[in-house]
Amino acid sequence: MNWTDYLDTHQSRFVDELVDFVRIPSVSADDAHKGDVVRAGEWVMNRLRAAGAENIVMMPTAGHPVVYADWLHAGADKPTILIYGHFDVQPAEPFDLWDSPPFDATVRDDKVFGRGASDDKGGMFIPIIAAEAMLKTTGRLPVNVKFFFEGQEEIGSPHLPPFVTEHGAMLKADMIFSADGSQWAEDQPQLITGLKGLVACEVTVTGARSDQHSGQQGGGIANPIQGLSQIIASMKGPDGRITVDGFYDDVIDLTVEDRAAFARIPFDEAAYIDALGVPDVFGEPNYTTRERLWARPTFELNGIWGGWQGNGIKTVLPAEARAKITCRLVANQKPDTIYALLKSHIETHIPHGLRARVDRLAGSADPFLVPSGHNSSTIAGEVLTEVYGKSPYITRTGGSIPVMTMLLNELGVHATVFAFGLPDENLHAPNEFFRLSSFRIGQTAYCRLLERLGE
Repeated sequence: MNWTDYLDTHQSRFVDELVDFVRIPSVSADDAHKGDVVRAGEWVMNRLRAAGAENIVMMPTAGHPVVYADWLHAGADKPTILIYGHFDVQPAEPFDLWDSPPFDATVRDDKVFGRGASDDKGGMFIPIIAAEAMLKTTGRLPVNVKFFFEGQEEIGSPHLPPFVTEHGAMLKADMIFSADGSQWAEDQPQLITGLKGLVACEVTVTGARSDQHSGQQGGGIANPIQGLSQIIASMKGPDGRITVDGFYDDVIDLTVEDRAAFARIPFDEAAYIDALGVPDVFGEPNYTTRERLWARPTFELNGIWGGWQGNGIKTVLPAEARAKITCRLVANQKPDTIYALLKSHIETHIPHGLRARVDRLAGSADPFLVPSGHNSSTIAGEVLTEVYGKSPYITRTGGSIPVMTMLLNELGVHATVFAFGLPDENLHAPNEFFRLSSFRIGQTAYCRLLERLGE
C-alpha cells in the first residue's frame, strides 16, 4: 500500500480524530481553560506517538506549553525541516450566534464545524497525518522532520521568545514550514510571502477619584471619556492616515513590481463590500484596498468603555475611561518602537485636567517578509502547482504569526506558510469550520512536499 491508498483507507478515522481534537476547548486567552490547553497538548502528543514520531515531549513555558517531537533517521545528507502549528484556539463567544455548540464539533455538508477547526487544529493535524501515512507504508520519511506545536499563538505567543532562544539547538532546521495559514480558494493555491506584525496597548484616562454627579461637577472638571475621545481622534485622520509622529518612518513601501503583482490577482471590491455589509471601503489614501490589507500598517480601536453602560440614564461624570488599541505592522517596523511612539503621542495629547496611563499588552510580533527566490517557498510553490494544477498566487496577509520572526531571529531561517484553511471559514468568528476537501488535499500536498524535499 502506498501513502495515497493509506490516506484514502483511513480518511474517515482522521475525520473522527479531528472532531475529537476540536471538542477540546483549548482557549488560551481564558485562565479557566488552562487545563484544556494542556489536554489539547496531550492529545497532540498521543497523536504524534501513534503516527510514529519520536522524542515526544510537552515542554513548559511561563505560560501555556509547547509540544515537540521528531523523526531524524533520513540521514545527514537529507535536510531537516521544522513543521510549526498551534493547538490553542480563540474564545468562542458569543455562543448564541453559533448554529451548533462551538466545542461539540459536528460534521455537516462535508465540513467540520467548531472553534479551532480551521485555525489551527485541522491545519496542524495535516502534517501529522502525512508523516503517519509515509511511516506506516514505507517505514521512513524522505527527510528529517521536527514538529513544533504551541499552545499560545492566539494570545500572541507572549512566552515563546525565551523558549525559542533557550531551545534554539533543538529547533535548528534547514527549512521551516508553517501549518498555520491558508490557501486562496478550494481550486486556487497561494504562497503567503508577508505577514503583519503586532503591538497592543491599553489606555486609561482618569479624572476625579470617583464618579461624580454630572449636574454638580459638570463644567467644573474634565470628563475622562471626552478626553479619551479627543486623544483617539488625534491619532488617525478622517482620511484614514495615522497621524502619530514617526509612525511610518520605517515602513518599506511597495515597489512598482509589488503593486503590479497585487493588481494581477482578481479582486471584486463590490463583492468585498457586500460580503462585509459595509457602505464602502475606507483606509489610507493613495493605496488600493488590497494594498492596505496586505502591505500597509494599521491603527485600530478594539474596545472603548467608561461610565454608565446599563439601561436608561445615570447622570455621572465618570472617573475613568479606557481603550484597547492594536497596530498591525509591516516591514521594517518594530513593536517596541511603535509602542513608544503611541505612548509619547498619548502623553503629549492629554487634555488639561486629566491623567493618562499607557500599558503595553502581552503579545507582539515583528512583521515578516519572505525574500524573493526563497528556497523552501520556491519548492512549496512547485508542489502546490502539481497538486492544484495551477500556479499559486503570490500574496501577503494582514494576520500575524509571531513565532515566524522569533524563529527567523534565532535560527536565521525564513519560514514558508504551507497550510490549507480558506479565508471564508469564519476564523475567530461564530460558526468556524474546516472543509474536508481542504483537509484531504493538504495531506497529499504535505506527502508530496516531503518527497520533493528528499530528492
